[in-house]
Amino acid sequence: MEGHEPASSTIALSFLDLVNRCNNFRLPANHGSDDPSTHTCPDYLVPWTLTQSPDSPVIGLLKPEIIELLRKEPEDVMKSLCERWRDSGTIYQDIIGPNKWRNESYPVYRKPFGVHLPYDPDVKKGPDTGNYAFEMERSACALFGVVTYGVHMTIYHEDPDGGNVRIWVPTRARTKQTWPGYLDNSVAGGIPCGTPIFESLVKESMEEASIEEDIVRAHAKAVGSISYYFQTAAGWLQPEVEYVYDLRVPPGVDPTPFQPKPLDGEVESFDLLPLDVVITKMKQGLFKANCAAVLIDFLIRRGYLTPDNEPDFMEILTGLHGRFEYEKW
Repeated sequence: MEGHEPASSTIALSFLDLVNRCNNFRLPANHGSDDPSTHTCPDYLVPWTLTQSPDSPVIGLLKPEIIELLRKEPEDVMKSLCERWRDSGTIYQDIIGPNKWRNESYPVYRKPFGVHLPYDPDVKKGPDTGNYAFEMERSACALFGVVTYGVHMTIYHEDPDGGNVRIWVPTRARTKQTWPGYLDNSVAGGIPCGTPIFESLVKESMEEASIEEDIVRAHAKAVGSISYYFQTAAGWLQPEVEYVYDLRVPPGVDPTPFQPKPLDGEVESFDLLPLDVVITKMKQGLFKANCAAVLIDFLIRRGYLTPDNEPDFMEILTGLHGRFEYEKW
């Protein structure tokens, strides 16, 4: 997700506002229309299919300007095409230029809500078997409107009676390419091609937070997922699925191995904050948008946010588990 500088701490956002900041895109009303006049609308989007077959799955939505660029390109593999755009010096350098290039490939799946197994090049498969389609440079995904995937984990302490919840909250490095200086989830990162979901969490826990593998494997619990349709300020589409995990620090044990510490330079610092302080900072707009959404999911699952105390409960709940209007792509 793209972002800018943290918002002013004087604003007061509702929980629904926070969800809508993350899940902020809806397909235009004329999407899929056969009327040629709609093709000149500024919000016109073209389905991107794997093949020209009528039953080919749609894997992304393209802006007309991307279509024009693709028409000028020779038939090529995606990796070479993205590298050529990177090195052009002119094509979307604010997204895919050398300073934005991540040198990390993301998987693209035929069905975004299908099985997400890591790609194994040694397994022989037919051309239409399996859900994996191909891989794409991470920074280029927004240009093609494909669904991307990540892992987010909340590391927290609580008293034996379930009260006095404190959450480890990192501050993103000011040098980050996206959302510099914002608050984040305890551990978070994208799922690179070829890496299983939980193994991505193990990797990110060490790289970002110095949490040892044995701690994560023994204590991290899969608790669900969130999905949302995000549109950047420049109009690029980033539909995303985040697999969500909790890691409760067991009471009565030495907390030192569970304490996150910066390692790879992507995090400036970690702070153990009481839940009410976390909520205040969320409502001040200080969290990266999807990280605030993960924390709202935490509040719902833990019973802090309920239909009785939140009038927008159902709008919040459904906003956290969208399908990108995928059936209309």
